Amino acid sequence: MADTGSRAAAPSEVELRALSVAELESAVRQHNHLYWDLAAPVISDYDFDRLVQELARRAPDAAVLQALGPSAAGRHGAEVQHQSPMLSLDKCYDDATLEAWAAKFEGEVLATPKLDGIAASLRYDARGSLVLAATRGSGAVGDDITANVRTIAAIPQRLERAHAVEVRGELYLRKSVFAAFDEQFANPRNLAAGAIKSKDPERCRAYGLSFAPYDLLGDGQATEQEKLAALAALGFELVEHLLVPRDGLRAAYAHFAALRERLDYEIDGVVFKADRIAEQRRLGLTAHHPRFAIAYKFQGDSRTTVLEAVHWSVARSGVITPVAQVQPVELSGAVVSRASLHHAGFIAKLGLSLGAEVLVTRRGGVIPKVECVVRPGDREVRLPECCPSCGGPVLQRGDFLCCAAPAQCRDAVLGALAHFCAVVDLQGFGDKLLGDAYAKGLLRSPADLYRLTRADLLRLERVGEKLADRLLRQLAARRRLPLEVLLRALGIEELGQHVARLLAQHFTSFERVRRVTVAELAALHSVGPVIAAKVVRGLEEAAPLIEALLAEVVLEARARVGPLGGPEDADAAGDRRGPLSGKSFVFTGKLQTLERKAAQRDLAACGATTPAGVSQELDYLVVGAGDAAAPPSSKLLKAQRLQAEGARLQIISEQEFLALLAEAGSARRPAAP
Repeated sequence: MADTGSRAAAPSEVELRALSVAELESAVRQHNHLYWDLAAPVISDYDFDRLVQELARRAPDAAVLQALGPSAAGRHGAEVQHQSPMLSLDKCYDDATLEAWAAKFEGEVLATPKLDGIAASLRYDARGSLVLAATRGSGAVGDDITANVRTIAAIPQRLERAHAVEVRGELYLRKSVFAAFDEQFANPRNLAAGAIKSKDPERCRAYGLSFAPYDLLGDGQATEQEKLAALAALGFELVEHLLVPRDGLRAAYAHFAALRERLDYEIDGVVFKADRIAEQRRLGLTAHHPRFAIAYKFQGDSRTTVLEAVHWSVARSGVITPVAQVQPVELSGAVVSRASLHHAGFIAKLGLSLGAEVLVTRRGGVIPKVECVVRPGDREVRLPECCPSCGGPVLQRGDFLCCAAPAQCRDAVLGALAHFCAVVDLQGFGDKLLGDAYAKGLLRSPADLYRLTRADLLRLERVGEKLADRLLRQLAARRRLPLEVLLRALGIEELGQHVARLLAQHFTSFERVRRVTVAELAALHSVGPVIAAKVVRGLEEAAPLIEALLAEVVLEARARVGPLGGPEDADAAGDRRGPLSGKSFVFTGKLQTLERKAAQRDLAACGATTPAGVSQELDYLVVGAGDAAAPPSSKLLKAQRLQAEGARLQIISEQEFLALLAEAGSARRPAAP
């Protein structure tokens, strides 16, 4: 991920493990959006990978993991469904992981530099003419960039020989070309991303993009070496590559690392692939990456600078975190002025002082962190004696400083409010609105959101009558919440999506959840005693908030899981279950026979849920009968991909949905006396 100069401090290993699943989901969603939609990342590939890997370890079914890539809002062209998935590469940062990967197959390995650019697919027809170009996008669906790609001189518009093939590779900007634009853009990748998204093809032409092919589909080669030879014969310019034995991977990595500064393009690692296609087929794919390839990412650049100040911020948990302000220094082409200090204990461990000369590293290529003191400074770094937000007392818990009263601390309260709004999906309640409402005494806890009146909202800056009414409709629509959503929204440590779902499945009432013991929770799959203890303690401490929320919201019923992990017997469940209880439906396309909101109300009456998007957990995608001539929607394409990967969801027509709904309606009606 390229850097833009303004950055957030990435968590240490201790801090990473301390994040709840909800916090991990929020961080992955935020940084995915910054990278793909805004082209303005603030952390590195390395630290983003750490967040994704930790979330995948603790909540492998998290919906955000299935949605990595550009969002619908970040799209810039018509959707293109890839003929085969354009998967991401698995990544590693140490020799042991690389060697373990190479031990899984036989034969030689192709090593190529990993260009820091934009992955793209080029399709050529049987005459050898370029007919379609697309970005990688989600891996299943990309954006049509054909018009812009036709302006790139490095891409053949007609192949040297007529053949229907697909070429995949990296769009990038040479360093020598970027030199003319470096005052306008942070780095070559940002410029390349902006150029390929441009609505004006001639503007894209002016930036002089290049293309490096790395794969050829539809031509029947037996090895990666043969693919590259065929690409060169077709008229593509190749980047340097090596064919090495499996015990020569470290030497290949060292070779490209040594070349890095002399190359006319930016690279952030080395890609290794099993050379034999037969071995690739044997190894296969995961839902996210091929098993036959891996990217060994470079570790960060380092440079000394001077520590000017330490700033402190308060998280919603009350933890007070330090960030170093340093004299600006250039690392890997980006100017660094702030760096992570992890926690208060880290300052003491380094013996840090203001004016000190410190070593700052961009780990994984981008994230800045203070590593050590090169020469001591002359002024002490004073730890805050009171909370930098509310001025209240500070507690020391091991290496961490914490506000003693986060429930009365402005920054902590605003963090809790923002977290609640994000989890419950309250649109329009951004940081500025929440901050203004807090300043005017209208908000002190998430329960206060539901007590806002039209008159309250009209007191806020830039809130007129239309916006006030829209916000009130949002609140009204979120007064009915699934139990697992409300549990996640509480912001309790370790009570993320996975644990919340388990609690909602096994203990269907909130009262029963509040009485859960550490032993009961630890007995559930993948929880364990440490997480269980934190969740139970958090539920006890959140009792006042829970009482206040239960006075404002209504919890939706959910099917209970029986003792063996399956659905509870209907007789035992009694009236808690509707005929479609536990089932989830998403709609795509226009319904002809009824309004979508009416269909959602009917489903809710039958006990079903209607989440916002398609995920592995979805039961049914209903395809509306209207607009039959329209191209497949992104929801439908994603559902088809998930089906192909073995997901349980069913794609049904509007008529099939109506029949299912009618049958459920009959099941709900009592028998005639």
